[in-house]
Amino acid sequence: MPKAKTVRSIPRLRSTISRYVHQNVAAIGRSWLQQRLKGSREPLDSGSRQKVFALKHRSTRDVVEDLRSGDRLITVDDEVDPNLEMAEIQRRVYLRGGPAILFTNVRGCKFPMASNLFASLDQARYLFRDTLERVRRLIEVKLDPSALPKSPMRYAGVPMTALTMLPRFTRSGAVQANQCRLSELPALKSWPMDGGSFVTLPQVLSADPEAPSNLMRVNLGMYRVQLAGNEYDPENQVGLHYQIHRGIGVHHRAAMDRNESLQVAITVGGSPAMSLAAVMPLPEGLTELTFAGALSGRRVRMIRGSHAPVYADADFAIVGQVDPTATMPEGPFGDHLGYYSLQHPFPFMKVEHVWHRKDAIWPFTVVGRPPQEDTTFGQLIHELTDPIIPTVIPGVKAVHAVDAAGVHPLLLAIGSERYMPYLKAKEPQELLTQANAILGNGQLSLAKYLWITDDPDDSIRIHDIGSFIQHILRRVDWRRDLHFHTKTTIDTLDYSGTGLNQGSKLVVAATGQSTRELATEIPSGLSLPDGISDPQLVMPGVIAVRGPKYTGDASREDVQRLTAHLEHQPGLESVPLITLCDDSEFAAATLNNWLWLTFTRSNPAIDVDGVGVQVVAKHWGCRGPLVIDARVKPHHAPPLVEDAEVTAKVDARATRGDELAKYL
Repeated sequence: MPKAKTVRSIPRLRSTISRYVHQNVAAIGRSWLQQRLKGSREPLDSGSRQKVFALKHRSTRDVVEDLRSGDRLITVDDEVDPNLEMAEIQRRVYLRGGPAILFTNVRGCKFPMASNLFASLDQARYLFRDTLERVRRLIEVKLDPSALPKSPMRYAGVPMTALTMLPRFTRSGAVQANQCRLSELPALKSWPMDGGSFVTLPQVLSADPEAPSNLMRVNLGMYRVQLAGNEYDPENQVGLHYQIHRGIGVHHRAAMDRNESLQVAITVGGSPAMSLAAVMPLPEGLTELTFAGALSGRRVRMIRGSHAPVYADADFAIVGQVDPTATMPEGPFGDHLGYYSLQHPFPFMKVEHVWHRKDAIWPFTVVGRPPQEDTTFGQLIHELTDPIIPTVIPGVKAVHAVDAAGVHPLLLAIGSERYMPYLKAKEPQELLTQANAILGNGQLSLAKYLWITDDPDDSIRIHDIGSFIQHILRRVDWRRDLHFHTKTTIDTLDYSGTGLNQGSKLVVAATGQSTRELATEIPSGLSLPDGISDPQLVMPGVIAVRGPKYTGDASREDVQRLTAHLEHQPGLESVPLITLCDDSEFAAATLNNWLWLTFTRSNPAIDVDGVGVQVVAKHWGCRGPLVIDARVKPHHAPPLVEDAEVTAKVDARATRGDELAKYL
């Protein structure tokens, strides 16, 4: 066979093998089970069969009782207000390492509510204790089908897991037991400026308009749902906030092209596997519903009808259609960057049915400046996906989305320099190729800052953020190692850019041997220009300084005054990075504070400057320290601040001495 034809055939062959394994994995599992049953000396009785197909966590009540039996739940029976108070309690309990909470007496609502179900990584592992390891191995086989015959003992349970992974249709489900009005659902409001009540743990399922009955093409995502407020009809409309690079957008586009409505079902509760699947970045060909089936230990049942497929075991379901050409104002909403996402036009759903189980519990969380409960989601996702990264992006060993910086604003990555193994890399080469691959991969493409290095000695721990940044700062050459992407897309929730979804990116790529020692104290004799003061050491090599309040374009001169003043000062070789901010003491108080304000409050193409700037062949760099202007700008969204009266109310609860009080 000619060489060119052989090369073209390789991807096709891989695709064929992957498709064969995917299509036949359930059949393999059935065959394996039959052989096991045939080999048994005694037939399985009904009790044994129930044990083999142990059904856990069909509902939120199952989750609550499981956590209660593990001494991981407290119950609050006195009345609690879902308007701000409940969220304030949840934030405090999570930050103090508390357990899950069941609120049985919700003001103005007949449904109990539960929060902090994912209270910690340990508790998340507890919830998925029977399936987590099998899911890891299933993902490994999905990515590399040849692993199964190579390591049959390691992957012996994969066929059984495969039996549980494929979703299936059913005619009815527990979620259809009762109907209610939209206005009867819990009206949870988390922050004072929120535009209304929101669903904070939604499972939004959309059917592919081109194949509405194909469950393998259903999209499951956790997109923001506004239940009331703004211009919505409180009984018939809910807002849907989905951003760029989200799967539902593909379905929306298809519905628009076909000039028809998009069928959508919003479910809440059921197995916690559905919530994790809704936010899980999965390898191509492994859909959210199949992942949820594997993680929950059973096939996900979806109700068939003249609507989008509905998760049959959910606690609640809001079913309807989206006009793909219509929008309404949605928001504001306190979001995971630690600021409000402001009001913008987004799609909305016309509600046709609201269903709930007879024993329904409404699970919720609170979104805000990290760490919050969704931090646990990120930790579990990293635990499951870290081994996958090298198979998805060749040469990349690890990627870490930094939760404290709001996830998308800052990515850390470990790559490799393999192009010229006979030469020790003195400057980034393949790292730049890998950086582009990362920024071209799904939601990773929303990253604003990407710091990447190689690790030939396997000594870097990417989740140790401080040491990772210092590793790069010891090696970085600001004249060479800064690579800007201008006028591009950033996270919809990030208001540091030039418009909605609009901003810039900066890749910092460094390799080679250490070229500098990092300062462990403020350099003696450091001089600052008028109006800039209070230098604080954040970590070795990084200082924060206080600047004048940013009032407009004229304030950019503050950075130029700072860089010009520092250009001829000695002793700055060991301080490669300076953050200009509103409160340098706050910035230096904790690493998380510095990460949050530095990377959420800056737009690289506009707010990054340096000492001794030079442009060579259109490449921007600087000889001295890099300066990031992380002051609050007039176009930024406001940060999240608690309501003083609610804070005082929860403070009073803390004096009661009950089981909840010790976490407040």
